[in-house]
Amino acid sequence: MAKGAVFLVGAGPGDPELITIKALRRIRKADVILYDSLANPALLDEAPPHCERIDVGKRPGAQSRQQERINRLMVERAEKGLMVVRLKGGDPFLFGRGGEEMATLHEAGIAFEVIPGITSAIAAPAYAGIPVTQRAIAPHVTILTGHRESLDALPEVDWRALGQLGGTLVVLMGVRNRGEVARRLIQAGRPADTPVAVVQEGTLPGQTTVRCTLGTLADVDTASPATIVVGDVAASDFPWFERLPLFGRRVMITRNRDQIGELRSMLMGLGAEVLVAPAIEIAGPPDWRRVDAAIGELERFDWLVFASGNAIERFFKRVRSLQGNLEGLAGVRVAVVGRKSAEKVRSYGLHVDLCPRRHTAADLAEQFAEVDMSGLRVLIPRGEKGRRTLPDALRALGARVREVIVYRTVRPPDISGQVKGRLQRREVDLVVFSSPSAGSKCMELFNQFGNPELTRTLPAACIGPTTAETARNLGFSVVAQAADRDVGIAGLVDSIQDFFSNLQRGSE
Repeated sequence: MAKGAVFLVGAGPGDPELITIKALRRIRKADVILYDSLANPALLDEAPPHCERIDVGKRPGAQSRQQERINRLMVERAEKGLMVVRLKGGDPFLFGRGGEEMATLHEAGIAFEVIPGITSAIAAPAYAGIPVTQRAIAPHVTILTGHRESLDALPEVDWRALGQLGGTLVVLMGVRNRGEVARRLIQAGRPADTPVAVVQEGTLPGQTTVRCTLGTLADVDTASPATIVVGDVAASDFPWFERLPLFGRRVMITRNRDQIGELRSMLMGLGAEVLVAPAIEIAGPPDWRRVDAAIGELERFDWLVFASGNAIERFFKRVRSLQGNLEGLAGVRVAVVGRKSAEKVRSYGLHVDLCPRRHTAADLAEQFAEVDMSGLRVLIPRGEKGRRTLPDALRALGARVREVIVYRTVRPPDISGQVKGRLQRREVDLVVFSSPSAGSKCMELFNQFGNPELTRTLPAACIGPTTAETARNLGFSVVAQAADRDVGIAGLVDSIQDFFSNLQRGSE
């Protein structure tokens, strides 16, 4: 078998959106990912389903043995012809032993590629509003590791030079030894009153920035991971990230994992910590025969009606798999519930003939009441547990309605231990539902791990009135809902932002 290849990939400083496009492309094609503990777990969601994910985070006292294991795994998997991503926090070559891994691959004759990443030495101060260089204040920057092994290793750090160098000094992995680092710098000539900033969990929603001086650094209450900035620039105080409207808010989204991208990105862009806990997975029907039969006579239908985006995607995908194109829909009028669904239909090159001003099936049914539907043939591709509102209303208008199931919502076996722990410790501020089935399946998950009371104590945000009604019936307190005129992800996020803004004003 031909040998595969290894990609030494920088995962960036923590914020998953700070990864490079090239790195993301490699992750999405990986057969194996060997990931560090500082690589954001959200990046693993980008890998294909078949990808083997292996945690190779270093543990205290076992770094050497773990590095030997990493080297062995990279070579073994590549020799099987697999594409291996070695996902490293920050940049592979900045205190990341990427050079050693590259030498191992070269010696083994394994093809490799290095994809640099954004280092926390630059990004964490930037998210705290601190430029590591600034004209007339800090013309250069020096990056130092604070590991005890590195402080005393050969070649020795020239502390005298660091004490006289000036500019900015950034210390990574130095929290445990911060007192010793400060002592050596002061002894080497750095003034004790030199400004210092300690940026903990830089670029992540839990980021905190503590200001002190070199003389008081040892007494700062902080924990790893943290980036220590020493120098005059550390006095800069422009905390743009920590002032984002949702900074520090913990929001759990329950949408199907394949559809979380836009919602997660928008919430994170506003500073929220997003916990991904898919309450549903989208699956095909047990039997496609009724769907296929309807597709075989598409030209006989007068209307094609959709009440969800999932139905649109699943139905059109099936049409294309059977017929190669959507030409059979040329003479069929299309009706949808919601602006987003209309956009999705248009993305397939089709025209939308009917879309209600408000975004519910009942409103679409009201608009159909203005059309003579007597004897017209209507095809409704829908979910297995879709509501009866629309088909029943159309039948009452005299239409000949055929319903076909094109997808099912199923509950995943469980949610991650991390999210479960956050829920049990009441460390979630809001749960978000983007469909009625997500609310139902979420309640089942809460019951499964013994916390049914979460439905009464955890506030919920809902994408539209139908979802909100279901959530309330299940016992959730709905505190945010997209406006009728703007049902969709953007409207949902706006309502979430309004809720937290009002909550903040109420507490002041």
